[in-house]
This record gives sequence, C-alpha cells and structure tokens, in this order.
Amino acid sequence: MIKYLKLQWKTVRRGAIFNMDLLKFFTAGSVDDGKSTLIGRLLYDSGSILADQLEALQQSNRKNDDGTIDLAILTDGLKAEREQGITIDVAYKYFQTDRRKFIIADTPGHIQYTRNMVTGASNSDLAIILVDARNGVVEQTIRHSFLVSLLELKHVVVCINKMDMVAYSEDVFNSIKEAYSEIAVKLNLKEVTFIPVSALKGDNIVNKSDKISWYSGKSLLDHLETIEVNEAVLSHQARMPVQWVIRPQTDELHDYRGYAGRVLSGSFHVNDKITVLPSGIHSEISKIETNFIEQDEAQSGMSVTLHLKDNIDIGRGDILVNSSHEPLVSQEIEADLCWMDTRPLDSSIMYLIQHNSKVTKCKIREILHKVNINTLEKIQTDTFQLNDIGRIVLKTAEPLAFDFYQNNKLNGGAILIDPRTNLTVGALMFRANAGY
Repeated sequence: MIKYLKLQWKTVRRGAIFNMDLLKFFTAGSVDDGKSTLIGRLLYDSGSILADQLEALQQSNRKNDDGTIDLAILTDGLKAEREQGITIDVAYKYFQTDRRKFIIADTPGHIQYTRNMVTGASNSDLAIILVDARNGVVEQTIRHSFLVSLLELKHVVVCINKMDMVAYSEDVFNSIKEAYSEIAVKLNLKEVTFIPVSALKGDNIVNKSDKISWYSGKSLLDHLETIEVNEAVLSHQARMPVQWVIRPQTDELHDYRGYAGRVLSGSFHVNDKITVLPSGIHSEISKIETNFIEQDEAQSGMSVTLHLKDNIDIGRGDILVNSSHEPLVSQEIEADLCWMDTRPLDSSIMYLIQHNSKVTKCKIREILHKVNINTLEKIQTDTFQLNDIGRIVLKTAEPLAFDFYQNNKLNGGAILIDPRTNLTVGALMFRANAGY
C-alpha cells in the first residue's frame, strides 16, 4: 500500500524467491484477546521454534496460572511489552510448514496503537481477528474490521478464542458468529471464516480439538495452509516508478541511459509502448536488464533497469506505464485518511505527500467527514485526531499519476509527512467511491 509502511515488512521480492507460495497475515483484536499467545501456540505446536528459543522459553519467569510456558513472550520483543504483558509495536515472525511459508505480523490491540495495526495490515493477504468468547464483539473488533475493509483485504478469519473459558459452548460460538456476520455485511467483507479456538490450551490451532466435536471445519493452521490467495495479476496495469536514472557517462558506457526501479504491477516487454507520467511523453522499451543481464520481460515485483528508444527528460519520481492502460493524473485527489500522529491534522499548513518514489507538497483542501467506527456513521469535522479515519480532498503542488486504491493497491496509496518533524502522520488510500 504505502511506501513507508511497505519497507517495514522486509518483503520477499521476486528476485530473491520467485514463485514461492508465501502467505502474509496479521493478527488483530482487543487487549488481552490472546493474539500473541495464538501466534506463540502456532509456532510452538507446528515445531517452528528453534532450540535456543525453546530453552529461553523454559527458563522464562513468565508462566501461565497452570504453570505452563507463557507462549506470548515469543512475540514480545520490547522490554515494556514483557513487563506489562501487552503488545505495543508490530512484531514479525517467519515460519514454514511442508505446504507453505508464512510471514506473521502481531499487531497491538490498544486503541492508541491503531496506527501500528495499519502498518502490519497494509501488506497482508489475510487478517486474523480474535474475539474473546467471554466478551463477544467489542469496539476494537469493529475498528479493526473497518480497517480490514478499508485496506481491501479479501480474506478474514475470525478466531473466537478462549473457548475453554466458556466450556467450549456451541451456543456462545454461534451467537458471536451471528453478531460478527452482521458487521461483515455492513463492511462488505467478502470471505469470512469462523474458527473456535483456545490459544492457551492449543485447541484448533494446529490440530483439531476433540473438545469441540460440534465444529466440523479446519484447524487454523490447516486453513492457513490451504486457503487460495489469488491476488489480481493486474497484467494490464504495468507500473514502474523511477527510483534512479543511470547515466555512467564513461568511455566504456558513454551512451548508457537506464531507468531503474521496481515494477509495482503488471509486466513490461521489449518493444512495449510506454508513457512517462506525469509529463505524458510516449516511447518504447528497447531493452530490459536485471543485474546487467538482458531480459525479455519485467514482471511485478522485479527490480529492473528499463531502456527507452528515445532520449527523454525523466527523473526520480516519474512513473513508466503501459500506454494502453494509463492511470489517472491529477493534482486534486480524494482519499481515505488514517491519522497516525499525536498532533492533530492542521489544514492551514503544507504537508509532504510521498507516493511511491515521488515526494511533493500538498494541502488538505477539504475534510469531507470522519467515521464513527462504532456505528460506521459519517461525522462532520474540521480536524483529525490520533487514529481518526475519514475522507479528505487534497491538492498537490505537482501532478500525481495514481490508480484508485480498490483497483490497484500498489499504486493507490501514499503517506503524509509533517515537514516540521519529518514524521509520517497519515496513511492515504486514493478513492473513487469507498462505499460507506
């Protein structure tokens, strides 16, 4: 979605591991719903913990009431997290089974850390939302589900946790399932799977539990291993932001002129007609290189150098696209905004907007509304506070070449930067019609 947020994922690139069956997912839920424990159980029961980690676990002073190991400490990396028993920052874990490789983002449940949750969710394929069986659907459940909808995640798993605390009651499970299903309809969540689990006891995490005989579905791991996550190839939307213009101008490479970057979406081929945006100049691809080796094609995710048949004034921040399917180019853009700063939005100042490799000034021209995440109603407002979510119209100093977020997430998001502090203060999703 957003360049700054993407960098935190250490995303596996095609150049390193091409065609690998990789699932990226994140966990969300209210405080003490058991997110870190669920991930710890998933790693522990699947045999994905190294020997030294296991030894450290066994020597830890943090134990459960029954004397067993507190698996939540596997993802509690900060000292404050270990002391308080809460998740503050996003913790990433990597593991694999015989069927698939996984990247997990353990995100905080506290309201004040909603911005961290957005970071973890921005590049995920699937969301796991935990609900405490004793409490049912709460405010944070709705907030996180709304963000899942906003970020266009297609796959949602609702883990109704702590089933051991409600005597593995089918009635409790069905009641929460019914309540959440109503929210899913309002938020237009397409694919929602419900699994009753106990992260503490290990029920239905890796193996099916005989204590929940009334449940006929898969365990969580079995579901994660077998779910088909087919992202839109977007082969018709070839996009490559220019990161660097290569001009050696040496005796050996006197006429060399290449444009280096990573292909966001789609694919480029030699002799393809391309357009340079925002200038709108047309040309054709004469050569494609990766590590000085010529290629016939540059696919989504590949870092390449493109050569053009014409000498064109191109710089960092420009974007090369296929001429048959060009994105929008505009200086006035409507966008959904998630405000991520403790300092409120100030529409009187100029912010910086970073869209891929392009950075330019912008002004918040109009605040259309923010959203009450409890009722999903639009609220008229003149500012945004920390973790507020809503819709704005912004005016940029230079034109941006973008797609609508719901059509192409990789070219449809940006971040706002406060030039006074250089902090990322907002996550943007460019919209045609968000549907709420």
